[in-house]
Amino acid sequence: MLTQTAVPNASFKQPASQPRRAPPTGAATQASPIELMGACMSFAANAEIYGENEPADYLYKVISGTVRTYKVLVDGRRQIGAFHLPGDIFGFETGDDHTLSAEAITGCRIIVIKRSAVMALAARDNEVARQMWELTARELHRVQEHSLVLIKSAEERVAGFLLEMAERVPAGGVVELPMSRQDIADYLGLTLETVSRTLRHLEDAATIEVPKHRRILLRDRSALRRLNA
Repeated sequence: MLTQTAVPNASFKQPASQPRRAPPTGAATQASPIELMGACMSFAANAEIYGENEPADYLYKVISGTVRTYKVLVDGRRQIGAFHLPGDIFGFETGDDHTLSAEAITGCRIIVIKRSAVMALAARDNEVARQMWELTARELHRVQEHSLVLIKSAEERVAGFLLEMAERVPAGGVVELPMSRQDIADYLGLTLETVSRTLRHLEDAATIEVPKHRRILLRDRSALRRLNA
């Protein structure tokens, strides 16, 4: 059962700067052909990147910051579909319009790439076509994995989320969370109170330690993996 927070209908699409081409020197020389076709934009925290049902004309790659994609249900609840971290590409759609909205959680720098240009390049470049296939397959796998979350207990969901974040942003035994606990709750299909209570329970069991609200130390990964199994 979904128990997400309601969000207002206001749009936050306020890019902090105009798109600009990445310079042909420095780090950009290591960029893929797809990235070099795009322009870099900055988005302030909570700024909307695109909205549900808007034309899916672009793909997006996170350079810095964190993005959430979400859907607001008819009763006002919010379901977060994914968190996108630096290196992730998002905005893939099977149709012509976006099925979810995308919003910056923190200040973000994002490469914005014309979808039609990518498709045209893939049609004549086998390597680009292979990269697009891998990205699509990875996204499909992520969606399938997330669909299994809602049949798990609260403790299993939170344990799996912590392991997921530890794997995606390796930092030893520390997980730095850019998203709020309400974001986590809306991603896991739980209430804010349940997420906080579950974290306290895991801390009491010496499985984790929470020295700061968004910093979590993984004390016993084996215990988390057993829960997530």
